[in-house]
This record gives sequence, structure tokens and C-alpha cells, in this order.
Amino acid sequence: MTLTAAVVCPHPPLLVPELAAGEPVAVREPAIQAVRRLVAGGPDAVVVVGDAPRTRPYAAGESGSLAGYGVPLLVTLGSATPEAAPTLPLSLTVGAWLLGQVLWEGAVTGLGVSATTSAADAARLGAELAGSARRVALLVMGDGSARRTAGAPGGFDSRADGHDAAVAAALATGDAAALLSLDPALSRELMAAGRASWQVLAGARLADATLTATAHDPDITMSDTRTWSWMSRAEYVAAPYGVGYVVAVWEQGSPW
Repeated sequence: MTLTAAVVCPHPPLLVPELAAGEPVAVREPAIQAVRRLVAGGPDAVVVVGDAPRTRPYAAGESGSLAGYGVPLLVTLGSATPEAAPTLPLSLTVGAWLLGQVLWEGAVTGLGVSATTSAADAARLGAELAGSARRVALLVMGDGSARRTAGAPGGFDSRADGHDAAVAAALATGDAAALLSLDPALSRELMAAGRASWQVLAGARLADATLTATAHDPDITMSDTRTWSWMSRAEYVAAPYGVGYVVAVWEQGSPW
């Protein structure tokens, strides 16, 4: 049982064309192509991970609504019959939509992760996910700082560019230790919604690693001890609307 691949995507509602009103959305195609690559390896299961009001699993068949963004569109996690009432947070709703675009019909579940989740707890959640199927793939949904420009949702913060540059570098190079070192308090101040979900990914990646120590969370950091190679790259890095977006692909095994 192991993690075989992961894709990181942002989750703006505008990824869904019906909400974009014809506006070009540059991140959409890289995100769809990355998810297509994620499922091309034929994992036994896909788990969609994203920020949520509280930490809890979501089952196939649970749905999310985009009605709050102006379009009465219901998106279901997997191909099961949708539940009566929408329950998915935005992150998992957009993730479920991406899986629908690549026609994934295999096993799928979701994991919502609260912004209050510590790095240690996020890493433990990731380790559990890595052991949840013989070959599991993660679709990790998360935005960077929403404080990159004066017109951003949270206004401008001079620390946001540096924070997001560090995140983008870690995701592009597959640096799980760097992701685990992200400061939860700083991420909250910068409105970086993806922090806890990225740390779940890091925990899954290092599920067989050795526990050490970290300045921000002394309970856990992981030093990579895996012997097989991982390939990683960023497919898209930008900050439209003043929010940091990264699309990245992590794969175990042979080079690109």
C-alpha cells in the first residue's frame, strides 16, 4: 500500500466554465491535464484532499453545490448517486469537477482538512491515506495566499510573495520537508487556504520516513528515507486576482 502519484491544484470557482462567463481562465487547462495524468496510471483509488470547515472524510456520492457562486450546478464526488443535500466544501467540489472532466470512474473518496490542523496531524492524516489502498493517488486542492496584491480578497501583505514562492518551489521539487515546515499561523494570516492540505500530501509522501523535529511543530517533521525516485514539476504558477495558484505533479518511478 503506497502513494503512487499526486497532483496539486487550486480551487477557484472560475475553474468551472459555467461560472467564468466566457472569461479566459489560464489555470483551467493545466489543471485538467495534470489530473488526466494523475489517473492515467490507473490507481486503485483517488482521494481528493482540500480545506474544509472541519476535518472529516467524504464518501463517493456526496455532492457540492456552486449555487452560491451564481450557477445552480451540483457536482458529485465519483459516479455514485448523489446525496440528497450538498455537503462538499468548495475545495472538494472543484476537485470532484476536475475528476469528472477526465472521466474518472474508479474508486474515489474525499478528505476535508480544517485550517486549524497542525502540521503533525496533517502528516498523520497523509500517512493514513498512503496506506488506504495498494496504489493510491492524491488530488490535493489548495490556494496560496489571497493577499498578493492590493486588489486581492485579503488586501496586500508584503510577506505573501515570499510565502508563495517557497510553496511553489517545494511543490515543484517535491520537497515534502519544506511543506511540513510551513508555519500554520503565518499561513492563516496570509489567507493561504492550501497549507494543511499540502502538509497532508507531505505526510503521505513520507509515510515510511523517520520522525525528527521542526521549529513550528515539535511533534513531527519527516526525513525522507525512501529508496525509489520521485519526479515532480510545476505546470502552472501565477497569482491571478491576487491569489497564488500552483498546479504541480508528483509521480513515483520513471522520469517524464
